[in-house]
Amino acid sequence: MTEAVIEAEKKQLAKEYKKLLKISYRNLTADDKKLIRSAFDVAVDAHKDQRRKSGEAYVFHPIAVAKIVAAEIGLDATSIAAALLHDVVEDTQYTLTDLEQLFGETVARIVDGLTKISNMPYDKDVSLQAENFRKMLLTLNEDIRVIIIKIADRLHNMQTMDSMPAHKQVKIASETLYIYAPMAHRIGLYNIKTELEDLGLKYTEPEVYNDIHSKIRDSKEEQDAYIEAFSKTLKDSFDAENLNYEIKGRPKSIFSIRRKMIAQNVSFDEVYDKFAVRIIYKSDLENEKFLAWKIYSIVTDHFRPNPMRLRDWISSPKSTGYEALHITVMGPKGRWVEVQIRSERMNEIAEKGYAAHYKYKNKEKEDGGLDDWLNKLQETLENSEISAVDFVEEFKLNLYAKEIFVFTPKGDLFSLPKGSTALDFAFQVHTEVGMHTRGTKVNGKLVPLSHVLKSGDQVEIITSEKSNPSANWLDYVTTGRARSKIKSSLKDEKKQIAEEGKAVLARKLKSLKITLDEKTINQLVVFFKVKTSLDLFYRVGAGIIDNQKLKDFAASRSNAFVNFFKNKIRKPDKPQDVNKEEITEKYDQLVFGKEEERLDYKMANCCNPIPGDDVFGFVTVNEGIKVHKQNCPNALQLQSNYSYRIMKAKWIDSTQREFKAKLVITGIDAVGLVNNVTKLISNNMNIDMRGVHFDSDDGVFNGKITVVVKNKNVLDNLVLKLKKINGIDKVTRV
Repeated sequence: MTEAVIEAEKKQLAKEYKKLLKISYRNLTADDKKLIRSAFDVAVDAHKDQRRKSGEAYVFHPIAVAKIVAAEIGLDATSIAAALLHDVVEDTQYTLTDLEQLFGETVARIVDGLTKISNMPYDKDVSLQAENFRKMLLTLNEDIRVIIIKIADRLHNMQTMDSMPAHKQVKIASETLYIYAPMAHRIGLYNIKTELEDLGLKYTEPEVYNDIHSKIRDSKEEQDAYIEAFSKTLKDSFDAENLNYEIKGRPKSIFSIRRKMIAQNVSFDEVYDKFAVRIIYKSDLENEKFLAWKIYSIVTDHFRPNPMRLRDWISSPKSTGYEALHITVMGPKGRWVEVQIRSERMNEIAEKGYAAHYKYKNKEKEDGGLDDWLNKLQETLENSEISAVDFVEEFKLNLYAKEIFVFTPKGDLFSLPKGSTALDFAFQVHTEVGMHTRGTKVNGKLVPLSHVLKSGDQVEIITSEKSNPSANWLDYVTTGRARSKIKSSLKDEKKQIAEEGKAVLARKLKSLKITLDEKTINQLVVFFKVKTSLDLFYRVGAGIIDNQKLKDFAASRSNAFVNFFKNKIRKPDKPQDVNKEEITEKYDQLVFGKEEERLDYKMANCCNPIPGDDVFGFVTVNEGIKVHKQNCPNALQLQSNYSYRIMKAKWIDSTQREFKAKLVITGIDAVGLVNNVTKLISNNMNIDMRGVHFDSDDGVFNGKITVVVKNKNVLDNLVLKLKKINGIDKVTRV
């Protein structure tokens, strides 16, 4: 390095330091400045021999991250210091202990969290990457600042990725879209989220990005003129009311325009709201709401509003803390324009997220919304039952979901993702409430658990100690929290059945003169083509493997001829997954509709679904039912244009298939007979009653009952027990 370059860098560093203090969103005390100064010096010293791919001194990276943290996110001095030091432990000779001695425990803890995240291997394997992401979120509960600084670090990496090889760019960009943009969204950092998404698109789909980018640039002048004309119309009325305001135009992000083009299947020119107009007004807290509605009424005096597109996030802010009034109005030249009305305080919260929130709360405690979110996140993270990939998918579902607001009978307000059902709400109130839900009332009327809620609904949950989740509950919920709780409850229930099954199996084998030891278990697992020993016990417990099947097994064991050949082929004597602590499902059968019927179908060539995929059936004109993946490129178009031809479809494990059976019962009527029949059925664990109809005609009794059973054995037992009831003459299966 030449003297001149080093000299120039030193000057640049001094300039950067001053800039960092100047742009900080917080008012820095003398102590704060001291802390930042020493962190700055340590960072410069630690990274003095490092260069980035572009040739620039490495230390400019942590400084840039600290600037984002200070200005754009508005965090405190501790965070600015941690951002300056975020790569020190990982890349240089400084240790965590050094940092703790120099800067105290908090800074050291944040840097440690950041180091843990950086050391996570990126993997092509989605499940490993998901596992790493989950670990990363576990560092969250130590300190939320860890993740916020990590987002800033990622933003700067994305901004300076040009000198990297293409495959690395794609890898980092797709991880950004997969994880970091949704996180920024959830923490309320909308500006950063937007930039991350745009940069992510720039590297994952460069042609698309450049195309939209150049079109936005070309139409900029026309857009500015349009916003100018729009503002002119409003200015006189605003001035007459003595409002202190500014009107800004803001183009929508490239990523969101791209999303609209795909979702609505339209070209760039057909996307109607490519920009929004923001009206930001000055106000004290008392008059804030009043002024927002005053501005609303002036705007709608001049332009006709679209009543379907009014969003009032002032009366009930989003769970990210976002407050604003959004209206879509018919502007000049017959174009729809989105108008966002915010006070200066609301605008800061929209841009800085939680940092601005607690500036206005005037207490150094993060706002409740963030704490609630972290608590929910912690709950999900600690639920080890749910696989990492499921976790990430469900986590993302809940991150991006639009919100609705519903009330409890007492009038408490809850926010839920759009599309949530009454059962989702039960789990939102409390896990225990969800687990024991017996029924739900919306606005005073009984509704199915799968009833989709709308904003403003008042929801009451009816619980019962005896109610427990059943498998079809998974079809009734959409939120990640409810799904994971139901899944783990069903797993526990299956394990219980498996434990009972083990005892039953030992008893049944004993009568066949076979002892239940490890060798026998291995043979049984191979014979019944199941994966784990738990699978085997569960299927015995649920009656899927019955006496006859066990007799077949015993016969196959004693058949010397078969054994002779078996030994010749020398099968490995232990199936590989036999000791796994899980009950697996072999997704081998597709069923359609609410009734889960088996119908003829063909796989669609466009997306080639495989067993276990989320799928739907589409009724074609002359090729019967075609099965598509939910995320098939053609799915959106089919679902929007031909929704009446869409059939619900799902993969099930045929060995665990439940069957519907209709029983007709005749006999002599007697007091309490109906009660005896229904009591007998409901006391049988594995039987679910779907329909009941009883008639009595001059002393003769007729009953029709529809039951759902796991297998024929359970049904045969039920028929035998029903025949024993006093007064029943005949039980026939239709």
